Amino acid sequence: MANLKEIKLQINSVKGTQKTTRAMKLVSQAKLKRAEELAKRSRVYANKLDELVSEIAYEINTSKVGGSDSRFVQTDLPVRTVDIIAITADKGLCGGFNVATLKTTLKLLKEYREKKVAVRLRVVGRKAIDFLKYNNIEMKDEVIGLSASPDYKQAAEFMDESLMDFAEGKTDRVILIYNGFKNMLTQEQRVMQLLPVDISTVEPRELKSSIEYEPEEQEELLNTLLRKYCEYSMYYGLLDSLAAEHSARMQAMDNATKNASERVNELTIAYNKARQESITTELIEIISGMEALK
Repeated sequence: MANLKEIKLQINSVKGTQKTTRAMKLVSQAKLKRAEELAKRSRVYANKLDELVSEIAYEINTSKVGGSDSRFVQTDLPVRTVDIIAITADKGLCGGFNVATLKTTLKLLKEYREKKVAVRLRVVGRKAIDFLKYNNIEMKDEVIGLSASPDYKQAAEFMDESLMDFAEGKTDRVILIYNGFKNMLTQEQRVMQLLPVDISTVEPRELKSSIEYEPEEQEELLNTLLRKYCEYSMYYGLLDSLAAEHSARMQAMDNATKNASERVNELTIAYNKARQESITTELIEIISGMEALK
């Protein structure tokens, strides 16, 4: 027969956990609203930047037979070294949010190594850093705190080394990996090749920008915009990942709260059964004692 005191302690323990998970769900829900709104506002700027890059790229494609000479847009160069930038959270308790990014990163790492391509990992987020260190996987760069509190200046500084190495020919490709926000219930794994940018397929834009520039300034302006594009893609990736993290944690805590509720019900039923058994046993003992006295 189950011990009534032990079952009661288990019920109280699960109820305490349930209160904690419910509170964490509400906190994540509030943080998600702020992160989602910030990501939406940032996306407007990113779209305008994309339009401007596309406009200049189209002008270069139509004015030059061979396209641009910028290394940032030369997609036919041999790939010998790749920079992979992976973004995860600093904290757990968010389901498979971090695992998804790690799996994608390791898969891409394996594919490049099989092709004899050198890979440099540059990682944001404590969860990925701890995992890679535990598995003795070398990292070129790492930062903690940036994914929990995205900052444009820090994001640009983190990206600058990759941009510089790519411009100098030390690397031949820059890839960004993170888990992005799709909706309240879904996160979407994003793998973006930031550099080089393929401008050969760019189509003309109906709306022209208000920026005036001379033809000889196209290359320099394109390089500057592509640098800004990469920096902002890194920053937007952090914002998008943060929104997805809160969404995943909200779901995880909601599921944990529901599971705790189910467990409380199961334990309550077990407690009532044990209590009935205890009462029945006591009655039988009383009746048996009375019968013995007759």
